[in-house]
Amino acid sequence: MSASVTEQQVLDALSTIEDPDLHKDIVSLGFIKDLQISGGKVSFKIQLTTPACPVKEQMQSMARQAVVALPGVESVEIEMTASVPKHGGMGETQEIPGIRNILAVASGKGGVGKTTCSVNLALALSQKGARVGLMDGDVYGPNVPQMMAANGQPLTDGERILPSKAYGISVLSMGQLTPKDQPIMWRGPMLHSVVQQFLKDTQWGELDYLLVDLPPGTGDVQLSLIQTVPLAGAVVVTTPAQVAIADVRRAIQMFNKLEVPVLGVLENMHSFVAPDTGNTYHIFGKGGGQQVADEYDVPFLGGVPIDPRIAEGSDTGKPIVIADPDSPPAKAFQEIATQVAAQVSVVALQASVRRGQVGHSHPVQIGGLSE
Repeated sequence: MSASVTEQQVLDALSTIEDPDLHKDIVSLGFIKDLQISGGKVSFKIQLTTPACPVKEQMQSMARQAVVALPGVESVEIEMTASVPKHGGMGETQEIPGIRNILAVASGKGGVGKTTCSVNLALALSQKGARVGLMDGDVYGPNVPQMMAANGQPLTDGERILPSKAYGISVLSMGQLTPKDQPIMWRGPMLHSVVQQFLKDTQWGELDYLLVDLPPGTGDVQLSLIQTVPLAGAVVVTTPAQVAIADVRRAIQMFNKLEVPVLGVLENMHSFVAPDTGNTYHIFGKGGGQQVADEYDVPFLGGVPIDPRIAEGSDTGKPIVIADPDSPPAKAFQEIATQVAAQVSVVALQASVRRGQVGHSHPVQIGGLSE
């Protein structure tokens, strides 16, 4: 009768498996939880850093194969779970209880579809199992309520604002607090005050990601956000047009100077596929998003094609990832959301390594799962 497998043998076998985004093995990353051995039966959890992990099934299969090959193992039970890493604050900024990561969605200029991207990214992350909130930081042009069909005025518990719920997401916008036709004419101090209130006087609850849709440019709201709370990172939205790329450079430079990680560049209005011929047209140019991502050595998150259904969904409060989840633009948003979640995990790991919280090992990478 063969001897029972040991815990160390199981961990050694699992340490040959590497996370394709974090480039470390799943044992040194602390992914293995609740390892139990009973005779020839082995069970454990693999706790990933995001529910949006695109290689979850492959990782589970590789782990099963690695452990079942050990002498004495009769069966392997694996539970796949996820715990989004929490971004630690720097400087004088203070974390918001319950919110693990605050992500800015920014653009250098208006008209690139930044709010549309914010809405659909938030919904795509939610569809993948994350707990998501969406804060409309574009005080002068608060379009999130219309796009999310969340026009009702938020309630209060007497002390804090209670965000509205739309498609399972917590939503808060100045557009919910003022008449639709009333202009907001505020100077910097008032903008800073509303950012503070939306962040710190709001009962957001437990969130994996709070996306903040910023106004265009590099002004008061951007600075107030960065000075108020620690940001896990920023997604910068552009179109392929060179006039948009010029302003994207300024946005990336702002985040770099303020030590906010740029998670990547999202290229909206990437191309148009004619429904009658299938021909692809690059109406606003080609390759601008990839170009600026390469220039600043940040990830290119992907491109979203032009599709009339995107605008229709924005007008009717049915975003494309909800209205037509199998359409090309919805799939693009879903893939970009996966990339954003992965980059948040990468940034968190890099911070942990700097703090000496993650060990080193010599893993064998899962073949074909990363570029």
